[in-house]
Amino acid sequence: MKESKNTGVYICSGCNIGDAIDTDKLQSIAIEYPSVKQCQVHPVLCSPEAYLKLNDEINEQQLDSLIIAGCSPRHAPDSLKFSEVHSESVNLREGVAWVMEAGHEDTQAAAEDYLRMGIARTAASGLPEPYIPDAPESDILVLGGGITGIHSALEGARAGYSVVLVEKEDKLGGRLNNMHDIIPASGSKQTNLKFFLEEKLEELDASTLITVHKNTSLESIEGEPGKFLAKLKNGKGASECKVGSVILANGWKPYDPAKLTNLGYTDHKNIITQVELETMQKEDRILRPSDGNVPSTIVFIQCAGSRDKDHLPYCSNVCCLTSLKQVSYIRQKYPESRIFIIYKDIRTPGKNEHIYREVQKDNHVFFTKGRVDRIEKLENDSLRMIVEDNLLGETISIRADLVVAATGMEPNQSDDLHLLYRKGEGLPDRKYGFPDSHFICFPYETQRTGIYAAGAVRTPQGIQACMEDAGGAVVKAIQCIESTKRGEAVHPRSGDKSYPDLYMQRCTDCKRCTEECPFGSYDETEKGTPLPNPARCRRCGICMGSCPERIINFDNYSIHAISSMIKSIPIPDEFEEKPRVLAFVCENDAYPAFDLAALHRHRISPWLRIIPVRCIGSINKIWLSDALSAGYDGILQIGCKPGEDYQCHFITGSELMKTRSENIQETLQTMMLEPERIETVFLEIDEYHRIPEIIDDYMETIEDIGPNPFKDM
Repeated sequence: MKESKNTGVYICSGCNIGDAIDTDKLQSIAIEYPSVKQCQVHPVLCSPEAYLKLNDEINEQQLDSLIIAGCSPRHAPDSLKFSEVHSESVNLREGVAWVMEAGHEDTQAAAEDYLRMGIARTAASGLPEPYIPDAPESDILVLGGGITGIHSALEGARAGYSVVLVEKEDKLGGRLNNMHDIIPASGSKQTNLKFFLEEKLEELDASTLITVHKNTSLESIEGEPGKFLAKLKNGKGASECKVGSVILANGWKPYDPAKLTNLGYTDHKNIITQVELETMQKEDRILRPSDGNVPSTIVFIQCAGSRDKDHLPYCSNVCCLTSLKQVSYIRQKYPESRIFIIYKDIRTPGKNEHIYREVQKDNHVFFTKGRVDRIEKLENDSLRMIVEDNLLGETISIRADLVVAATGMEPNQSDDLHLLYRKGEGLPDRKYGFPDSHFICFPYETQRTGIYAAGAVRTPQGIQACMEDAGGAVVKAIQCIESTKRGEAVHPRSGDKSYPDLYMQRCTDCKRCTEECPFGSYDETEKGTPLPNPARCRRCGICMGSCPERIINFDNYSIHAISSMIKSIPIPDEFEEKPRVLAFVCENDAYPAFDLAALHRHRISPWLRIIPVRCIGSINKIWLSDALSAGYDGILQIGCKPGEDYQCHFITGSELMKTRSENIQETLQTMMLEPERIETVFLEIDEYHRIPEIIDDYMETIEDIGPNPFKDM
């Protein structure tokens, strides 16, 4: 870290800042600090002219750090970006001028405190020195030779990257090899699976950048982005390859129909699945398994185990379209056949409604909404469906020669990765057992940096969507490779060159950092000593918040830097009746919500002081002790929403803060303070309208319990 010694402070007076705040007084406060070599007020700091002026000032004054006191750091972040000096933002516009009474002494006090906090943080921080692995690799490893894996390899090669494609079977194509035809692309009526697959395989063979390993299994993966080492094994022996990133495209498996006891799949020979019917059609024989005869009446049961809390709670996306496609097969092959489709809802995503309409026109196809309560066996191995909850409002029965169950998709196990990570061989499962890191914000991301999921292993989807997924995952894989070469973090803190630095002399091997890191950045020795892998790190700081010995820090985000901010401002005594409340606000959802509140000119208390944090899970309890010891009357911790529909950009940060509440209460008990002095609130980015109420309610709580007894100590 290049420590900050010569600091330039630049204060913007535009956008109503100068109307609400005495910027000349701010300037006089700044120049009192020995580390501040230069301080100026500028009318429009985000202008091109100001940028050129600051560049000149950096060179002329030999500045190594800048403090930009103006708008939110989220506004035009690239307009004042300087790669050679450390810079900090002080939010005077959204944080003070737009949300507090113009010209009021409390508004001025807030602006002065924020400036002091910025100067204190800058003095304790510096320009990060990036971690770049030695000779980082640029190759991409793709695991799985189905359509997703094939398309991933092709897209990677088109972008100019070498790709290693690994398939455990003796030929590429995956489940396409057992299909008669594919669902038409959205809006199309024409398909040709043979041509489609052959075209892909020919393009694959023609590429000089793609190396294909068939009949090959993955033994293990170790290392970190830019320096992954994959060990492969096939009939010819073992081999190794070094890659920069990995794409998991190992596909899906059909849900086990034996678990659907109401259908009696194992008891009735003439109940088959969609997958089995597709194989029959490919072999040009749709016959009853019991006697080999042609079925005259066929019943399709949709959502067989899908959208069911006892089985698969989600929709598998392509089951309805697959049944409609298969109905078309049967009607072409057996014009006299009759077909019933029992459905919960018919879903044809994209532009595929025309397929549904075409099948509806067939007078030999009958659609009925309902739920199959049970299936009874009749003579000659025929079956009777007992259907409840139908549109007629009464139980109906349907006789069938053959029943087709549209079972849903389950992702194949990610344990096939065989990661040599402290936190396990596979990828952590999130919602519904799929390995997406964040099901709302970051598709393709998994909780293992540099490893991306694509296709049906990521979410249930058809061939066209799998190909789109492949392209998206390749872009992510390339971004990771190039970011690693520059020593930068990947999403969500893209471009961040800081990484955790551990002072190992004080490490007690408590394993908190290795256990709580959601991304598996740390391995450990047998003793439990953490072994950092900086290129795996997403820079969330959760490990910093977890460490009881406070040995984990970032160059520009550290225990000392935040503690310096906390201690930098004067706390009014109890007789002034101006409480001070500190708010640790997550930079991902909560801080943007505060900016939105300011944009809508929602007023907030001038007694609040906000410190943005990378994640609420990065809050170390020493900051709480420091704040209470310094005399703050209360502390708000405002983070992203946890739970099933979590919003936390770092997966478990908000959840961890909930589990750490016992430690927080211990801190309060040790200091003999009321539990209400620390409150945790979870906020979604679009809930900015709640902010004034949240703050006002908490201020009332603080007024009720009275001043912090440490205020005058």
